[in-house]
Amino acid sequence: MNSDTKIVDLLAQHIDLTKEEIAEVLEIPPRAELGDFAFPCFRLAKTMRQAPQKIAVELKEKIETADTAAFIERIEVAGAYLNFFIKRSYRAVNVIRRSLAAGETPGATDKLAGQRIIVEYSSPNIAKPFHVGHAFTTFLGEAIANLYEYQGAEVFRFNHLGDYGTQFGKLIVAWKLWGDEEALAKNAITELTRVYVKFHQEVETRQELDDEAREAFRRLENKEEEELKLWQQFRDVSLEEFDKIYSRLKIEFDNTNGESFYTNIIPEVIERLREKDLLIESEGAQVVDLEEYDLKPCLILKSDGSTIYASRDLAAILYRVKEYDYDLNIYVVGLPQKNHFEQVFAVAKKADFPKAENNVHVAFGTVKMADGGFSTRSGNVILLDDLLETSVVKTSAIIRSNNEDMPEAELKDSAEKIGLGAVRYAFLRAGRERDIIFSWEEMLDFEGDTAPYLQYTIARCKALVRKAGPATMAEVESVSDAALELLLEDEEQEVLKNIELFPLSIERAGKAYEPSIMMRQILTLARAFNKFYHNQPILRCENRDLLLARLALTEAVERTLSAGLKLAGIETVERM
Repeated sequence: MNSDTKIVDLLAQHIDLTKEEIAEVLEIPPRAELGDFAFPCFRLAKTMRQAPQKIAVELKEKIETADTAAFIERIEVAGAYLNFFIKRSYRAVNVIRRSLAAGETPGATDKLAGQRIIVEYSSPNIAKPFHVGHAFTTFLGEAIANLYEYQGAEVFRFNHLGDYGTQFGKLIVAWKLWGDEEALAKNAITELTRVYVKFHQEVETRQELDDEAREAFRRLENKEEEELKLWQQFRDVSLEEFDKIYSRLKIEFDNTNGESFYTNIIPEVIERLREKDLLIESEGAQVVDLEEYDLKPCLILKSDGSTIYASRDLAAILYRVKEYDYDLNIYVVGLPQKNHFEQVFAVAKKADFPKAENNVHVAFGTVKMADGGFSTRSGNVILLDDLLETSVVKTSAIIRSNNEDMPEAELKDSAEKIGLGAVRYAFLRAGRERDIIFSWEEMLDFEGDTAPYLQYTIARCKALVRKAGPATMAEVESVSDAALELLLEDEEQEVLKNIELFPLSIERAGKAYEPSIMMRQILTLARAFNKFYHNQPILRCENRDLLLARLALTEAVERTLSAGLKLAGIETVERM
């Protein structure tokens, strides 16, 4: 059992809070002199009717027993905080033993076993390029899905394709006016983007094009043969291009229903809203009033009877409830859509949709170019595939300069893993609601807070194991507790502490839909290990027991870092 879990169990015996409530407020002090864990007593003041400082003193006296002495060095009161210092020998044995037992899945649990969770992410628009803006939802959503799966949940990965809406009316009109079949055959997305951009250029002086586009979409919704055939062609060629990117990223989805799939369920949505007497006519359109939620009315049907994002998302909720009976339905969609999801969720609650309380919008920031924004309308985009390829090419050159004798096949494989990892990490390392100011230099900087730094640390651990040799590593597998209790140096303890915090970071990252919490933890661990590596001898250690203990520590670091990167969708390499 991890130290934080033992402390939670200990506190739960003496205070009127659940273990979950205690775990939520248990803190990791910013400096070692403040302890390994800290429990703030402020929350107890109201129920216990005492000053938090007095509660801390009395609580310390209650929990300091012979049992706690087995794993707690001491407990200190600092104002309203109880600071816990874990016994060094206990931590060394407990962390390494747990690491050996966990094998390649440190921190994995069954806490969410039985939970059915849908994670919707990526969701590119048909007939538009897959640009760096799509990378945010794709990498973030995949990491969130992995985090939940790692904790025992049954996860369903949804790619809600943008294959419907008025933009297809625009594209159909644009194609009929300026489309080139030969160009479509050579590079479908480029050609479709060209005519889509031209539409928005021409509409500035030809306002009638907007009316033609609305009529084309109306005909598409009515499944008129010509419009439906063009729409299907645009969809098919787009999916071929998207699948190439997903294959390279090794991302697979359980469900790829696009918006169009849900149009047949919209009549059920309308019927439910009418039964609840919620639909109101407004300027010919049908809306649901949401004043009680402090939101503007939600548009359900336009004045011409055509559907909108909200009506299709409501239909999707009904479908997912019936087909997946989910416990949680997560939408990994950009921050600008916050109001949209607030409206959709409010309508679902007001109309008594099943699972109406189980829908969550996980927002994230935008990706911006250093010289401004980018959009398909203006044609100013950076394709994700170009970003990935540039990263791989740059990585390949760096590896070759450091490893002149590396076989070409190994070089190619390593460059792909490191290059793609560098890009992926750049989207996951910081809080998800922060905007990313896109620059080639920062994205591909392999120093500091980057995936290559973590991959290099893993390669360093693997190199130490190889140099130690099979015979020595066989001894490591049966290392004694007495040997592990020798891991008492500050650098060793800092490494052990950060290995132990890895499971907690996974749990907190999942609850907050924030993979960066876990990413920061493995980065801190890597820095701690490299400091230990430079300051303490490992293979040159003269004490045989200590050598075995330090190699066991090295293996624990490698397994933990590798697991963290795998959760982020990043692969490791043997050498760099």
